[in-house]
Amino acid sequence: MAEDLNIISGNKAEEYRSLVPQIKGLLTGENDLIANMANVSAALKEQFQFLWVGFYVVKDNELVLAPFQGPVACTRIQKGRGVCGSCWQDGKTLIVPDVEKFPGHISCSSLSKSEIVVPVIKDGEVVAVLDVDSEAYNFFDNTDRKFLEEIVGMINF
Repeated sequence: MAEDLNIISGNKAEEYRSLVPQIKGLLTGENDLIANMANVSAALKEQFQFLWVGFYVVKDNELVLAPFQGPVACTRIQKGRGVCGSCWQDGKTLIVPDVEKFPGHISCSSLSKSEIVVPVIKDGEVVAVLDVDSEAYNFFDNTDRKFLEEIVGMINF
């Protein structure tokens, strides 16, 4: 598995560049938010074989689980709690090289080693987050940040 992750990592930007037009195609003409979050999650999971990829949406002052791919996940997350709640609170992308070293990390799967969470901002407010987990430490970098922020920006929230 680690060898597969290294191969993906070495060509990460190319992988994203090939995926972005596919995601644009999936989103074009589709206005249903659930369908779009589901397809984006599936496309990212298929392309990169991430452990977990999906969305949490802000509802009633909580992050609530939305479409995802991967093992079962936490259903609700409070603002400021864990990586997702911290991303929501701060309104900026968080890259965590080792989730066990993140204060207050919420462990939904012991297989998760690193994580990136991207806020979805609409009218100056975080309305959702995209959460991606890897089984490898130090997996995510600014390449992921750049492309995941671009992909999130394509979804009409």
